[in-house]
Amino acid sequence: MEGKLISVVSPHITGKKTTQLIMLDVIIALMPAAIASVIIFGLRSLLVIGVCVATCVLCEFLFEKICKKDNTVFDLSAIVTGILLAFNLPVSIPLWQAAFGSIVAIVVVKQLFGGIGQNFANPAITARIIMLTAFSGTMTNWVYSGTAKNPDAVSSATPLIAAAKGTTSMMPSYLDLFLGKHGGCLGETCAAAILLGGIYLLIRGVISWHTPVAFIATVALMSLVCGKDVLYQLLSGGLLLGAVFMATDYSTTPPTKWGKIIFGVGCGLITILIRFWGNLPEGVSFSILLMNIFTPYITKLTRNRPLTGGAGA
Repeated sequence: MEGKLISVVSPHITGKKTTQLIMLDVIIALMPAAIASVIIFGLRSLLVIGVCVATCVLCEFLFEKICKKDNTVFDLSAIVTGILLAFNLPVSIPLWQAAFGSIVAIVVVKQLFGGIGQNFANPAITARIIMLTAFSGTMTNWVYSGTAKNPDAVSSATPLIAAAKGTTSMMPSYLDLFLGKHGGCLGETCAAAILLGGIYLLIRGVISWHTPVAFIATVALMSLVCGKDVLYQLLSGGLLLGAVFMATDYSTTPPTKWGKIIFGVGCGLITILIRFWGNLPEGVSFSILLMNIFTPYITKLTRNRPLTGGAGA
């Protein structure tokens, strides 16, 4: 019997983990922060998350249907994008703007570049930056202790804004920072919930320690060098959310160990530059997006070469 020669593209070695199982683990890891957002900001946070998730899933389904592409809704990646985008929005965001950001994330950043695994930048991060440009007023309307009926109950500055302005009376304690008792985006305030999700992802082997540790350690070291409160810088803003859940994205970050470390260090340096010397008090989103652009070059620089490979290998 003649054998058949099968020619297929890589990868040639497959494992038990599927995209769906990986995304399910990420969703589970995001649940502590989602629960914390309800406790901190009220039930309207669920509405914002729901709108983002529903819009992302619907956009992915309709785009692939119109373009006659295979349906990828059930790989759960659109749900992850929706949750992460919602986590980067204030609770008082108008729902139509949340839906707009979700359309940008799925259609413009993800699907127009070929779908999952083909996008050059993190969809949620890119959508947030576009929304910051288009809706700067509502995107920086920080609310704390709001309710579903009255999300504007208490307006407050984020810890980083308070620190930048030197208004020490508005700066929360370390414990409040850890538990999320302050203004900010839905998913970035409660450090305890984010760390819990990160530990779960590490135990499950979904992410490695390289990028988060390099990212956080760089911010800590540079804060110390610049004479800033290290713990305050680590627990404030979107650092932990970005380091754990968005700087570890498979599609837009380097796959090599040294590449992950370089990526994390780069994110940390850019974050510090923006926080301390830029016009914005926070730089996590911009740092991840900028490093996403350098990912192909970092990967090429740090990839393993064949043993017999020469300079052109």
